[in-house]
Amino acid sequence: MKDKDKYRGCLIGGAVGDALGYAVEFVEDSHIFQQYGERGITEYSLVNGVAQISDDTQMTLFTANGLLLGTTRGMIRGIMGTYPSYIALCYKDWLKTQTADEFGFEKPEYSWLNNVPEMNHSRAPGCTCISYLMHDNLGSTTDPRNDSKGCGGVMRVAPIGLYFEGKRYTPDQIDMIGAEAAALTHGHELGYIPAAMLVHIIHILSHSENATVLDAVNDAKESIVRLFPKAEHLREMVDLTNKAIQLATEDDIDEFDAIRELGQGWVAEETLAIAIYCSLKYTNDFEKAMIASVNHSGDSDSTGAVTGNILGAYLGLKAIPEKFLTNLELRETILEIADDLFNDCKISEYGSYRDDVWERKYIYHTYPN
Repeated sequence: MKDKDKYRGCLIGGAVGDALGYAVEFVEDSHIFQQYGERGITEYSLVNGVAQISDDTQMTLFTANGLLLGTTRGMIRGIMGTYPSYIALCYKDWLKTQTADEFGFEKPEYSWLNNVPEMNHSRAPGCTCISYLMHDNLGSTTDPRNDSKGCGGVMRVAPIGLYFEGKRYTPDQIDMIGAEAAALTHGHELGYIPAAMLVHIIHILSHSENATVLDAVNDAKESIVRLFPKAEHLREMVDLTNKAIQLATEDDIDEFDAIRELGQGWVAEETLAIAIYCSLKYTNDFEKAMIASVNHSGDSDSTGAVTGNILGAYLGLKAIPEKFLTNLELRETILEIADDLFNDCKISEYGSYRDDVWERKYIYHTYPN
């Protein structure tokens, strides 16, 4: 089952949580409540009238671009490499956007997103992502190049769960694409296992009519046990996930205290656990989940982004309040990428069908110029 509203909801939802949390990333929770009131930040903090997104949404969009680049090359050439290899190429183009403020735009080699002016700004990119992309020292789950478990791997992989329907690839294969995409820059087991979990959750919620968030989370736990049976830190991931599930059922604990028990979100397993908690606590209330996910002394944009990805995939764009759509930076570009993931490449090596816009995006990388 494919539902465009869920595709749109997942990517826009992630951007909403990112933009809401970006204003209070690195800010102690006591200062957040002092500045914004007893509920913390509940509305966008606009900069020149815009709710700015961070590197989380930027890299998420480049992940999507990599998927579509790979498929398009396969369709027109009859042969292709791995999806993580194309995602890596697009991440190299993303790296160029982080220096555009200082050195100006650079012509993209693989991603049309570089041609979007608003994309060419440095938005607190993770040091691990920058350093490893800069030196071509990219890794994999079997050949890790560092021991980082920062959240820079998990916060960008949601498009992988959206994109694959389970026809060309099994759920295990889809999850591993997510793990490998994270392992390009984050080599610790807890840098890429949470990415596999998030991809699994997104895949179920975006392609099933009846699955609940809890169903998806429990199924994701089973998936990582199956995929990583020998992982040294597997039990830590499972235990923290179970803790998030349990806390979401307890009415006698304040949501902010519950999140403190799960961590601050600077590392991937904590980011995912906080997002799972908020998504289960407020399964049918996107706004409350967003507010809970960002009001803490940690990586607020990443926890907000992943929560938004999950609930956006579950509830769809229709459930996101208008106040979070208005002024959201790159909204139209995000919707365009979501629609491209949904529609997919229809050009083939020997077919007569042509799509000028698609070719400019995913073959020539000249769109929208």
